[in-house]
Amino acid sequence: MGVLRSWARVALTELRRARAEIDELNVYPVPDGDTGTNLYLTWEAACDALPDGELTFAEAVQAFGRGALLGARGNSGVITSQLVRACGLRLAENLPRDQEAEAGSVLADPRMSEAAAFADALAFAADAAYGAVAQPVEGTMLTVARKAADSALAAANEGKTLAEVCLAAAAGARLALTKTTEQLDVLRRAGVVDAGGAGLVVILGAMESVLSGRPPGKSTGVPRRLTAAAGPGAAEADEAGGTKGVIQAPESDLGADGPAYEVMYLLDAPDERIGDFRRALAGLGDSVVVVGGDELWNVHVHTDDVGAAIEQGIAIGRPHRIRVTHFADLPPHAPIASRAVIAVAAGDGLAKLFVEAGAVVVKGGPGRRCSTGELLTAIEQSGTPEIVILPNDKDSIAVAEAAATAARQNGIRVAVIRTRAQVQGLAAIAVHDAGLSFDDAVVQLSAAAGQTRHGAVTIAVKDAWTMAGTCRIGDALGVVDGDFALITEDLVAAATGVADRLLGGGGELMTVVRGANASPDLVDALVRHVRRNRKDVDVVVYDGGQERYPLLIGVE
Repeated sequence: MGVLRSWARVALTELRRARAEIDELNVYPVPDGDTGTNLYLTWEAACDALPDGELTFAEAVQAFGRGALLGARGNSGVITSQLVRACGLRLAENLPRDQEAEAGSVLADPRMSEAAAFADALAFAADAAYGAVAQPVEGTMLTVARKAADSALAAANEGKTLAEVCLAAAAGARLALTKTTEQLDVLRRAGVVDAGGAGLVVILGAMESVLSGRPPGKSTGVPRRLTAAAGPGAAEADEAGGTKGVIQAPESDLGADGPAYEVMYLLDAPDERIGDFRRALAGLGDSVVVVGGDELWNVHVHTDDVGAAIEQGIAIGRPHRIRVTHFADLPPHAPIASRAVIAVAAGDGLAKLFVEAGAVVVKGGPGRRCSTGELLTAIEQSGTPEIVILPNDKDSIAVAEAAATAARQNGIRVAVIRTRAQVQGLAAIAVHDAGLSFDDAVVQLSAAAGQTRHGAVTIAVKDAWTMAGTCRIGDALGVVDGDFALITEDLVAAATGVADRLLGGGGELMTVVRGANASPDLVDALVRHVRRNRKDVDVVVYDGGQERYPLLIGVE
């Protein structure tokens, strides 16, 4: 799988890097600022679907293409999934049978036959993408795909090697991208190149990088919008009153004259019914794209009649994974949130802290554990393709993992940060950066939580044996990193004892979360103790409102 896996990995990395810039280019078909995000998530779904182990090339491209189809998001993502799927299937058809065991060899051996096969596959994919769109528009990623294929075919006809054919395709795509501003009036007015086409340039640039050995940054860069669109288009945009370097959203795309909703769903339906189905959708709206095959299709349409768009699918098959976006709910040309952090909070004060930090809160804590269903509801209501869950309680980790597993079956990417205490969750959410990639964000949150030692004080409600010995009803108990560490007669001694143990391993910041029934004297005594004995440690106090634990303590 060498070359195919390398291409998939490099393209994913480069799409991640270019994601924000492509989002900024997005003014067509609607200026909702999410094309880069949709392309990245579509490609990520394709990469995740690529199995480990040895596969034939046909098996690999089938899995990769199906992953793209199932995970496609937005108009650009759906078209990209068709390009990927059609290109891979065409290559698999042209691959000689005696090479099929060498997965990826069709892209690794620079012989004329393979160069020609690659160029032919690009042309086939471009035709398939045009065919999937009910009303193709020039100046979009379709145009970029066609020019890339034409350039590849010309190079193959000249006897060029596979690497040279790929280089020609990428160069043709870049040139076509710079011309999109002149071809589509909405791009000319905004002074930008087509966002979907820019994403396709990144993907082809990644292939060029893999085959040529050039560093990715030399091959995959997205042309800057005003550099690529330089000339009459950009000048006219400025003269019309736009600010140079700032995208001016078209007046009508999200206004009363345009469709109000984006409808997407997967459709199980006979292949022979799709032609009429696509034409029927075209009568209901615009931006109609229907891609797939073998009785599984990804459907995309902008329309005012959501019910009719779904009913068309019901008439010929089974729609599922239905997603509806109301454009009026989106701020003009503002990036759509692509990630939500869901935090389990054990008290009203803690819930407020998490909300202020940007998290979605699910109530939990001792005596009221959250359920898998509650977490799944929060995931669904967030409406984002990426989810990070902070269970903040060791007994809720398994519940969070179960919810994550169920959500992944619906194409949502979910990570559970195994926070075992509320203070670990607070430390994690404090460093969350929505601008980071999903993987980088998970690493950052995990590190913040892992570097936070946690403790608590509580009162024994029954006689019991603990790791610290036998306790009696009414004893004050000190908890360190989830285990009972000391038994005392009063809460102040328990609190200072826990603090000393937590700070024994070092630390610069202590977070104290006051419970619902904690006295001010208890908190004051702990703060004075720490400031007297550890002048190098900052102490912050929050009202958490949690039950059963007068104090929660964290040290970073």
